[in-house]
Amino acid sequence: MKKRCPWADPNDPLYLEYHDKEWGVPVHDDQKLFEFLVLEGAQAGLSWKTILNKRENYRRAFAGFSPDKVAAFDNRKVEKLLADPGIVRNPRKIESAVANARALLAIQKEYGSFDSYIWSYVDGNPICNMWKSPAQIPVSTPEAKMMSSDLVKKGFRFVGPTICYAYMQAIGMVNDHLLECYRHKEIAALQLRSQKRLR
Repeated sequence: MKKRCPWADPNDPLYLEYHDKEWGVPVHDDQKLFEFLVLEGAQAGLSWKTILNKRENYRRAFAGFSPDKVAAFDNRKVEKLLADPGIVRNPRKIESAVANARALLAIQKEYGSFDSYIWSYVDGNPICNMWKSPAQIPVSTPEAKMMSSDLVKKGFRFVGPTICYAYMQAIGMVNDHLLECYRHKEIAALQLRSQKRLR
């Protein structure tokens, strides 16, 4: 049997698929990067499992996570989302998704892409950690704190250091699969290819 990170619940197919196919895979598509930003913000105070179960509802409610479309949401659209039982109906989180879409578009204009901007926090080089125990994995890092501070200055919300580090883990800026997890080696190889792509 394959060894996985302890949090990968073998009895939850959706959670298992996320661990096996997505978590830690380097992401360089702006729309996908925005999707993870919205979902990580929505998770604040909740479990990732809760958000994963609502992910398809989020895709429907937030126009497939198109930053252009979400940035155009008005107050009437926000009110409609607040009545949507398929997502987390927290007004601050919903409003933050719209604000973050607008801030992301501004970054695209300044840097050419959100991808170029966000990956600059690791100089385009994914970090491959070598953790043996979940207790070794930090909840934040200097890079995440720097990212958080700058995102806030640029108008982003729900981007505290802990959320930013979870974001870095999700989009493959860091490989935090445990050494014993079969995905550690696979993600390390993907990170190497990602690094070469950015050069």
